[in-house]
Amino acid sequence: MSFNREQPESGRTGAKPVYELFSTDLVPAADRLDAWLLKAKQICGDCRFQFPSPPAFTGRIERRNVAGLELTRFSSTPLSFAKFPVVSASSPDRSCIVITQLEGVRCYHQEGTRTVLRPGDTTLLDSGRPWSSDCAGRCSRLYLRVPIWLMQDRLRLSTLPALPRISRATPMGPTLFRLLTSLFQEAEVFTGDEAASALDAYFEMLASCLQGGDIPRPVILRQGRLGERIEGFIQDSLSDPALGPAAIAQAVGISVRHLHRLFSARGRRVSDWIREQRLERCSADFADRRFSGKSITEIAFSWGFSDSAHFSRCFKLRFGVSPREFRLRVATGSTGLRRVPFPLLSAGLRSWPFN
Repeated sequence: MSFNREQPESGRTGAKPVYELFSTDLVPAADRLDAWLLKAKQICGDCRFQFPSPPAFTGRIERRNVAGLELTRFSSTPLSFAKFPVVSASSPDRSCIVITQLEGVRCYHQEGTRTVLRPGDTTLLDSGRPWSSDCAGRCSRLYLRVPIWLMQDRLRLSTLPALPRISRATPMGPTLFRLLTSLFQEAEVFTGDEAASALDAYFEMLASCLQGGDIPRPVILRQGRLGERIEGFIQDSLSDPALGPAAIAQAVGISVRHLHRLFSARGRRVSDWIREQRLERCSADFADRRFSGKSITEIAFSWGFSDSAHFSRCFKLRFGVSPREFRLRVATGSTGLRRVPFPLLSAGLRSWPFN
């Protein structure tokens, strides 16, 4: 099925495509929240917004028309919202939203399913059902709104998957990301035929990604001995909150039971090892000046943690101080930081004599 090729052509022919820009920078500070709420609800319908820091809030909304479909970029300081559908699940006006994360880490919830997106990741959701979203820091994402019947037709699926995560780490993930971002950037210069052809290519790629599943790069799994493959997969997947024994065992071609047996024989647990590696990555980012502008929660979520309180407890157990104190001591050059080894962790997996 092709897309609408009757829309006005690009600026090269003098016609102007649909384009709309809203920015709180153009609104007095006292009116920013009200202006944002008005504009967001015009696009998204009935939503309940929450702003962690209302006085500091800034946001930007850019809407573009691509072959008759609405493609919107939302950028803002932290906010969360709950969305209530304005149409019934059986309505022909029901739509699907393809979400592509551009900046920051954002969590999406729908009917018991939870997905965390990082820059380059993609998911999709049924807008005819309640859903919510939240983030700990500044973030930016693209929303492509597609009629549900059209999405089912293009993906060749009668039922859409619930919040599938197409990771930037999958073989086709980066290409899918570049296709949609290019569509947004070039919307003003595409002709109607060019935009429709680009969308055709995008949905073919999206269908392939969903059929192939969210799997790690196969090159990782073909190298080295078993211990090295396990370690390599864990290190490359730490940012994925879904990382666990089942995913690891599947990736390296062994049973979950055998994986647990390998760790247990060395006095370790899989979950402890993953947590320690994530904590090490977080501590490295806290000590890196390049990440001084990122919040503690944003860094923790970027390495696979999904609960701020749980992360803080684990971090203090590991390093003897809270994440905030750790960051302060590093910034001021204070000494006295320590690592408290987990009882079951003492050595890396690379030395494991497994084949």
